[in-house]
Amino acid sequence: MSGFREMDKVYDPAQVEDRLYAAWERNGYFHAAPDPSRTPFTIVIPPPNITGQLHMGHALDNTMQDALIRFRRMQGFCALWMPGTDHASIATEVKIVEQLASEGLTKADVGREGFLERAWKWRETYGSRIVQQLKKLGSSCDWERERFTMDEGCSRAVVETFVDLYEKGLIYRGDRIINWCPDCRTALSDAEVEHEDSASHLWHIRYPAADGGEGVVVATTRPETMLGDTGVAVHPDDKRYAHLIGKTVILPLMDREIPVVADEYVDMEFGTGAVKMTPAHDPNDFEVGARHGLPILRVMDDGGVINGHGGKYAGLDRYEARKRIEEDLKALGLLVKKEEYTHAVGHCYRCSTVIEPIISKQWFVSMKQLAQKPIEAVRDGDIRFVPDRFSRVYFNWMENIRDWCISRQLWWGHRIPAWYCDGCGEVTVAKEAPQSCPKCGGPVRQDEDVLDTWFSSGLWPFSTMGWPEKTPELDYFYPTSVLVTGYDIIFFWVARMIVFGYAQMREKPFGDVLIHGIVRDELGRKMSKSLGNGIDPLEVIEKYGADALRFSLINGTSPGNDMRFSWARAEAARNFANKLWNAARFVLMNAGGDAHALNASALDMADKWILTRLNQLIAEVTAHMEKYDLGLAAQKLYDFIWSEYCDWYIEMAKARLYGEDERAKAAARAVLLHVLEAVMKLMHPIMPFITEEVYLHLPGAKETVMTAAWPETDPALSFEREAAQVAAAMDAIRAVRNIRAEMNVAPSVRARLILVTPDTEAFAALTPYIEKLAGASGVTVQSGKEGIGDNAVSLVCEGCEVFIPLEELIDIGKERERLQKEAARLEDEIGRARAKLDNPGFVSKAPAQVVEAERAKIEKFSQMLETVRERLDALKD
Repeated sequence: MSGFREMDKVYDPAQVEDRLYAAWERNGYFHAAPDPSRTPFTIVIPPPNITGQLHMGHALDNTMQDALIRFRRMQGFCALWMPGTDHASIATEVKIVEQLASEGLTKADVGREGFLERAWKWRETYGSRIVQQLKKLGSSCDWERERFTMDEGCSRAVVETFVDLYEKGLIYRGDRIINWCPDCRTALSDAEVEHEDSASHLWHIRYPAADGGEGVVVATTRPETMLGDTGVAVHPDDKRYAHLIGKTVILPLMDREIPVVADEYVDMEFGTGAVKMTPAHDPNDFEVGARHGLPILRVMDDGGVINGHGGKYAGLDRYEARKRIEEDLKALGLLVKKEEYTHAVGHCYRCSTVIEPIISKQWFVSMKQLAQKPIEAVRDGDIRFVPDRFSRVYFNWMENIRDWCISRQLWWGHRIPAWYCDGCGEVTVAKEAPQSCPKCGGPVRQDEDVLDTWFSSGLWPFSTMGWPEKTPELDYFYPTSVLVTGYDIIFFWVARMIVFGYAQMREKPFGDVLIHGIVRDELGRKMSKSLGNGIDPLEVIEKYGADALRFSLINGTSPGNDMRFSWARAEAARNFANKLWNAARFVLMNAGGDAHALNASALDMADKWILTRLNQLIAEVTAHMEKYDLGLAAQKLYDFIWSEYCDWYIEMAKARLYGEDERAKAAARAVLLHVLEAVMKLMHPIMPFITEEVYLHLPGAKETVMTAAWPETDPALSFEREAAQVAAAMDAIRAVRNIRAEMNVAPSVRARLILVTPDTEAFAALTPYIEKLAGASGVTVQSGKEGIGDNAVSLVCEGCEVFIPLEELIDIGKERERLQKEAARLEDEIGRARAKLDNPGFVSKAPAQVVEAERAKIEKFSQMLETVRERLDALKD
């Protein structure tokens, strides 16, 4: 694929990216197979939902993973990036239900089998969409190994894990308070509930004593649940209610006697110190109720509608019931007060409906025991969070973990492997479906529910490798090397993978967890449909190319921190890609099609400087990549390529390239090509397309940069002393450029430079570069200040002092005249401001900010006047 080909004048990503990606796939460059001679490096992709559309979060997450995989692949690791997609139970089911509704149908109309048939067809049609979008991004996943959480292998792993944990007593079925979404009509785990502060009310309701006394006043944020109250709790030390403990009060509206119990759970300082107990609709009430034997009475159905236990409120939506209950309490004189109150309210993470805590018979994983080893693994450093601060988030979740509700009232997903016998009540949990009840021989029916999506994705690091089979991939690639993910799914996914890794594999699932932030808009706001501030990564790719998108996402990011994205960032990245392309095109046009070997004896000081800086760059970029500081690696590459290589070294090399000295010309060509090839390799993990296209134009290039060896530092090409001398000369050139700009010297005006330095030999060797790049008419290097006239600008630089005869830069007479006029103007401005401040009427009547502005003027103009007078003093006759 290599050999001399003239590069296109303009780099067009649309003409390059799809062609290169197709070649990469066709040649199998992404595929990794167990190889005992090499060290494995493995990443499993956070599986995107089959309902998903590529967004900026995906783009950042996958660019980071791809950069790490490409980096390690070039370092010689056997690098596997395991791809796949998630079936996304709730999200996909919502799509199918919407599809049915558009046809005037419901789930019940088509039945479970018909529904699942539609779901699989939907997956076939749309499930690969996000995979194709990831390919547009340049993701070098091993697509030959692509997995799906409901494929045969992953499904077997799910059943194996469920049965194993059930047999160990770590999965059980029982009546517990769960989070219920009345819209999705399914249970949710704690991690799937998003809490938002909401403005609401606190209702204070009197519950009269059964003996005719005043009873108690309770405070509640959900008065509709009072229909299911079966008790009132007070603190045992609360003297206000000591006389009521063990007695009963009347539940308003329902006219039911309920007991008053004493429990230390009650906070005497909150509300009235008396708490209504609704064991079927509140997790804390459930625990208190269990301690005191309170009845459990559910008064709401799965749609959030009051059921038959709600008396005259039956059939009302929960919020309509709330209004009616408030009205009726007022009419009875039992609503003591209603006050505004803001508190955290749980919402469904999928549809944002307010969740309802409800008693329900569900399947649970007992988490306390399973969480112990994962906690120790992070605490002992066996698993490392990057940045480390996120380990505190992990510990807070794991150390306070509650049992995980894993059953979902859906049809799309892994059906729970449990069968019930209606004849004798036997429950059978098995890997294979029983033909009949093993206890009585009667017919059995399978549980209707499916498992939480996160159950299957928690097995992802090893189920994708073939577990429960003992495969070569599992033996070689597990545990994986690093997990790259956002901080928002530490609870959902990261913690559960660690739990299942130790539970099933007896080993950690990964060594490092690299956490990144979210992508915000240029104002720092979270991108959302409601704000209309989202940017479609595919639009960025279409306009500027995948490399520009990738670089703009990576450059300047740091682990764990959010980043801001804008079209301006993408445009700047595109401009950088063009700069790189133009530089490569210039080098290749001047180098021809032949490779040029570096000849140390032919190197001049500029060559030695850029080679030394390249060595330093290789060390820095490698270290940053290994520490996951991808943003710093990108910034180092940007600065080196744009400034040092393009703006400095190429300009330095031009004189030799266009000169007659063939030996010097060959040396410049060799260094230009050597550095260009190295930076293409270093930049490849971040900008894979343009670096591949440039690399394939290089003389002697291999078939792809992707499998080329990662650059290593070469002590033989490190010239610290010469590099420091060139850096000093560059400092002098910058100083001259700055003073010329400050004095408004036209580019056509050239002036003689006198460099005073103890290192005359080095600066003398660099005079051709200084003369050309500083716009000088000539350069004299000397060790003393003899022969320098009085009218000379002096610039103190690193390693030397530069003098420029002033008459060669400007017409001294005209400059003195100009400065005198400027001094007079400034004196007038100062005089006007002082006159205002000396006027008592102005100072007393003008706004304070106006007076302060006049004082600021005097200070500013006085400083300017001092500078002008110094200039005048320097202009001697």
